[in-house]
Amino acid sequence: MISSIPEQMRALIYDRSLDPWETSKGLRKVEVPSPRLQPELSGKDRSAVIIRTLYAGFCGSDRGIWFRKAFHEMIYDSLDDEARDRRIVGHELLGQIVEVGDRAAGKYGYKVGDVVSTESHLVCGSCYQCRVGQNHVCAEDKIIGISVDGCFADYIKLPAKALWKTNLKRIRPEVAAIQEPFGNAVHACTKVPLRGKSVAIFGTGTIGLFAVLIARGLGAGRIIGVDPNPLHADLARRLGADEVIEPDLRGADPVAADEQVVTAIREATQGIGADVSMEMSGFNSAFNTAIGATRRGGEVILFGIKDGPVVVESFPRLVMNGIALHSVIGRQIFETWTVTRSLLEDRSNRIQELIWEVILGAGQETIVDIADWEAESFESCITRHPKAVIRFAGWDA
Repeated sequence: MISSIPEQMRALIYDRSLDPWETSKGLRKVEVPSPRLQPELSGKDRSAVIIRTLYAGFCGSDRGIWFRKAFHEMIYDSLDDEARDRRIVGHELLGQIVEVGDRAAGKYGYKVGDVVSTESHLVCGSCYQCRVGQNHVCAEDKIIGISVDGCFADYIKLPAKALWKTNLKRIRPEVAAIQEPFGNAVHACTKVPLRGKSVAIFGTGTIGLFAVLIARGLGAGRIIGVDPNPLHADLARRLGADEVIEPDLRGADPVAADEQVVTAIREATQGIGADVSMEMSGFNSAFNTAIGATRRGGEVILFGIKDGPVVVESFPRLVMNGIALHSVIGRQIFETWTVTRSLLEDRSNRIQELIWEVILGAGQETIVDIADWEAESFESCITRHPKAVIRFAGWDA
């Protein structure tokens, strides 16, 4: 039974009038007006839906907002455009449709009761990139929870074109809530063929851990994780990495390649080097280590983000070894989502099972009910666990 939309709802917000970016951290739980479809005021609402949030994943991007390390400019600029001070955060959604605009029903076939996730990049559909099939790098995109209100709330209004139907008979809801970040790793792992390849993954945080699972599911021959965090390293082993290297960063050069890691990866690949290296951490030294550890003619996938300049330690090595660099952002819409669905619904690869049992710890301390949400304890949760999911309405069916 889907209840009617109340006037007010719970939401986790960043409020710049109360929490100046430079001197604050965290989010606030408040009550705000629930979203409404108002087609008489906005024609776009005819192609939109209202979704009741079931579960919402807490992303590394949200962590960047929490600790004020990322997205300051995007949030402030969008709030300036809207003449507002509050932004509802969150973009990893599993929800159930409770209201449908007439065009959303007619064009996309959505109806009340459908369970959906969402692409977090709302694309314009008309810029050059969108017209040539590269809408994942749309020139005018808006990001849910950053440049428009997000899903850390009981309800959210979204354009139907961004939604992705989800079958909860095939994917458990807590895992279905994190299809969006899993899709980031799918995009990274499908940028180049991995079947039979040796793959080194630099940084086994959440996306790196997903990459371990996906690389195995796509037929990688050998998977090597690299992470100085003992917790992340252990999780990578439990997920099936063939070898995990734990570099000692005490006194390490923040720019230079870690030659011990380079040597260890070459030893693990019969002296050749990794066919494919995935830089998922965003550290300058990891970038240079990835280049150093990759074989001649190999490929480096760049997913980690670092603000400011990055130094290429040995440009001749990069060029003379014929190493190709591939940057990855977001998900290819909706090709990546199709691969994501296939990987998660295929129980034979155990990907879904391992996400639930290992990354989400079978829900122990990682599933936080919004009714019990409190900033201090939640910060402890996101500090101790690679992934957290917030339960709003939940799913009982």
